[in-house]
Amino acid sequence: MARDRRPQLRDLDAETPMGYARVGLTLARCVATAAMLLFLLPQSKAQKVDVSGRYQCAQAKMHGKVIACKAAPLILKNDGRFELRGWEGSYFVSGGWVELSDSLIKTRAKIEPGYKIVLRYYGKHGLVEMTYERRVAETGKTALS
Repeated sequence: MARDRRPQLRDLDAETPMGYARVGLTLARCVATAAMLLFLLPQSKAQKVDVSGRYQCAQAKMHGKVIACKAAPLILKNDGRFELRGWEGSYFVSGGWVELSDSLIKTRAKIEPGYKIVLRYYGKHGLVEMTYERRVAETGKTALS
């Protein structure tokens, strides 16, 4: 008669977890181990691009035509400040851009390979694109991406 006995709820307490319960426990252990490893592994710091230096205007584009540029240099200081034709303010690097701003104006300039910064803006002649290049004597100090 003992064979005809059906499983009772109290019998489940003593059984080893099977099926979904076992998979869930294994998955929870794996997730906890992965989280601990990610937390304990040393993280590499992002490489900060140093764009500070004196940039001479190499060329300008107006109305789609390239012209020689005689503009004042763009000076990016180590302390996060800049100077450009009497305009002074602060700058910071965000990805492939240098963001220039003062209390009223904010603009972005694209960082390009070859120690170049390209500033685009709308002036009295329409869209103007100024390409600034770092002086050759300074290029050994740091590298732009």
